[in-house]
Amino acid sequence: MKNKTYQSPTRKQGYADLGDYAAIGEGRSVALIAPDGAIDWWCAPNLDSPPLFDRILDDEIGGYFQLEPVQPYSVQRQYRENSNVLETRFETETGVARVTESINSTLAGRLPWSELARRIEGVEGEVAFTLCMRPGTVAETRSPWRAETQQGTVFHIADLMLMLRTSDDVTLEESSDEQITGQFTTSPGSRSLVALLATEKEPLAVPELTAIDGRIETSHTAWCDWVNSLSYEGLFPGHVKRSALALKFLWYSPTGALAAAATTSLPEGIGGEKNYDYRYAWVRDACLIIKSFVYLGALEDCKAAFSWLTRTIIRHGVQLRACYTLEGGIVPEERYLPLKGYQGSQPVRVGNNARDQVQLSMYGDMLATAQLFIEAGHVLDLATSRMLGELANCCADSWRQKDSGIWELPEEQHYTHSKMACWLALDSAVAMAEGKHIEPTWVERWQRERDRIRDWIETHCWSESKQAYLFYPESEAGLDASMALVYHYGNTVNPQRMLSTYQAIQKELGHDTAMLYRYSGVEQEESTFVACSFWLAEAWAAMGERERAENAMNEILDSLCDRGNVETFNEMFDVRTGSWRGNLPQGLSHLALICAAQRISTAGETHSGSNTE
Repeated sequence: MKNKTYQSPTRKQGYADLGDYAAIGEGRSVALIAPDGAIDWWCAPNLDSPPLFDRILDDEIGGYFQLEPVQPYSVQRQYRENSNVLETRFETETGVARVTESINSTLAGRLPWSELARRIEGVEGEVAFTLCMRPGTVAETRSPWRAETQQGTVFHIADLMLMLRTSDDVTLEESSDEQITGQFTTSPGSRSLVALLATEKEPLAVPELTAIDGRIETSHTAWCDWVNSLSYEGLFPGHVKRSALALKFLWYSPTGALAAAATTSLPEGIGGEKNYDYRYAWVRDACLIIKSFVYLGALEDCKAAFSWLTRTIIRHGVQLRACYTLEGGIVPEERYLPLKGYQGSQPVRVGNNARDQVQLSMYGDMLATAQLFIEAGHVLDLATSRMLGELANCCADSWRQKDSGIWELPEEQHYTHSKMACWLALDSAVAMAEGKHIEPTWVERWQRERDRIRDWIETHCWSESKQAYLFYPESEAGLDASMALVYHYGNTVNPQRMLSTYQAIQKELGHDTAMLYRYSGVEQEESTFVACSFWLAEAWAAMGERERAENAMNEILDSLCDRGNVETFNEMFDVRTGSWRGNLPQGLSHLALICAAQRISTAGETHSGSNTE
């Protein structure tokens, strides 16, 4: 894995670049760290809790926790091999220091409190550091206050209790209700520690500093053990492992839910309005992550995620919602916070109104994932089996409707991807019924509806003039990159038309490059969508175009990894400026890399010159 080097990192309008953040986490929360040593985002104790640090959304009133050299410096950062423990090397004119950062866990799982640890070691000479910890106010709805206890100073931020722990060499200068500042200096062989302990509506345990420091190494061992348990043996192993570790940030261990991303309101275009809250579990994203977990051989994660998904659907019914909370509840309606937004991008949202949309493609996501789950050797329980049959019946009843499509658009249409996904849902249901995994009572009905969907698509969604399946019928100007997700339809129904569609997508949505925009016309307001680019590489391989797929994969990785931070992918990448956009870490981006690598790896013999990092 390559280091990422920054010379004298600076901020633009008070903000670090979105592509320059590295993440740390423990399966419950995620913190984002800028190259200047500032943690600008951390929702504690949970991924969807109100943020403790939120400067990424408002440079003036947002909270942060920063360790930064006093003198001008350069920065090198990388994750430890097979780990989500981050190491940063700060170099000044007077010396070199290394900072090792982790949200700690144990070998037995997560801690019953949040423990963010930052170890600072002297490597060469001396490096003077400043420290500043300023709790956020959650858009000025909470006012932090400190209290002295026998164990030290604690901060109260509404229901959250927070304690800063430091080694003896750290001198704390200002300590007020609003912030703590301090300073310390490293020397060769020195070892300092600063850590945050947090809990919500619970007593706060105060462990010894040596225990906190030791758990950095325990956490590293746990990450390595998980990676070493994976069974992936295909191409691009370094990138696949890093993406697998990124997905673990989004796996919410208390329930098994899979968050779409760890942040809210990071813009898809600076100054635009496409700034959404992704700290929830989308049915689509969860299904695709489960697919990638199957390919990785991550049995425990796959089972936990699939069980959460089926349990949540059974709880709320087979009229699927697009997304649910990480606890399996209903996502709150959108509300807007009075924050400036990243570089002035408004609005800043909490909640997501996609919860109320009709998205027919979810039936295909869910039933195809169940089929893959079974093919991986797992056994369905009776409740899940019955629920899948009900989903198939609901899909058979509903496929004729207009919907908002995979891109959650306000304009309901007969989106071609949605229809193909419904075809896939019923095709999977038929296969599972014939294999006696779900009740076969309605299998003949599913077969007939599946064939009706096929006939409808072939009649209404194909454009002779474009030689491609359209975004939706009569949208002669429109193509949709998500067609790459339904290559099974093309393989089964009409390979020639699907291959022609993919050629048109690469030409029109990628301008003959591998980096794709989501659909026609959207490039005026957003950047290329990382997942779409990997989806098409996967689709090429699935359609028998393995060399083309591998070339596309190498081109995508060259574009992203030479300009990214430490392979913590956002949602979008601006090929014109080399800048990242959107929320992060983005589950779709990372799972799509894994699925593309797996499909290419199993499509034939390795070509010479393959990227195997």
